[in-house]
Amino acid sequence: MTVTEAYRAEGHVALPALFEPEVLLAFYRMMQADLQAAGRPLQSFAARGPLLRQPAIEVYAFQYAPMLTFLWGLTPRVAEVVGATLLPTYAYFRAYRQGDVCRIHSDRQACEHSLSLTIAYGEDKPWALSVGRDRIAVPQPEVSDDFGGQPYGSVAMAAGDGVLYQGTHHRHGRLDPNPNSWSAHLFLHWVEKDGRYKDQAFDRPAQARAAQGR
Repeated sequence: MTVTEAYRAEGHVALPALFEPEVLLAFYRMMQADLQAAGRPLQSFAARGPLLRQPAIEVYAFQYAPMLTFLWGLTPRVAEVVGATLLPTYAYFRAYRQGDVCRIHSDRQACEHSLSLTIAYGEDKPWALSVGRDRIAVPQPEVSDDFGGQPYGSVAMAAGDGVLYQGTHHRHGRLDPNPNSWSAHLFLHWVEKDGRYKDQAFDRPAQARAAQGR
């Protein structure tokens, strides 16, 4: 079975050693320094949501544009794995704390194909991302603490590792509490250029909503 076949069949595939950890750590430190210099220290981006037990730091690419270099630059590599021409939608950074989980959920349409990329861990303890094997037709609003008995696969990720998954059509999350004092991650999203969600390319719906709110 090829990587593309495995991805289509299982809903996810591991991409180990996608980056050297030193490269990702350099990006993380640069982001911290740039935001600090702009008067927006990383701690000021703490947010609470239904997926988390406690607030986590979240920074989006529209708040820190260099993040787009990962999203745009990885597009050909991810398209090769998916087996389709892709267009990028959006990207964001999240920092978890010790004991955090990410409750099981599916994503919005802009996340047809998603990549979770581990930047760094406080104590270098791998933390697993789990993805359900059952495909769902449309994103579901339900958030749960587990997969409810449905089959799933888990990938223990080290710094530099990626997991590509079908975020819109396969539920996913982190079941086990974060074993590190902190961890840093990038989440990158694409849609198929000629697919059912092509109108989500470059996160156009979110841009429209933001414009209406001004």
